[in-house]
Amino acid sequence: MSLKKDKQKVLGEVFDKERIAGFLIGEAPEGVNRDYHLLERAYRSMKAENFATFVQLFLAESMDLNSLGPDGKTLLARIDEHRQSREYSDILKAAGAGQ
Repeated sequence: MSLKKDKQKVLGEVFDKERIAGFLIGEAPEGVNRDYHLLERAYRSMKAENFATFVQLFLAESMDLNSLGPDGKTLLARIDEHRQSREYSDILKAAGAGQ
């Protein structure tokens, strides 16, 4: 039995400023800090250049780059564990995030 994918991979997806700002909207699952949830969702969904724009918008809304996730770590601390996240880590550090 073969299973059909229910979602096609989208290549070349456009992230204009309005689309990026849309990632500031939404509620977190119960027990998860909203700021952390929005930041992590953007990290997982965007290329580094778009994530840099998101971080500036995030800060303009007075959101917390150092909010803690369910594991008690900041997003910066978590992504510093990932081998291919250097650009994202640099973006967060440049914006004032700490471990």
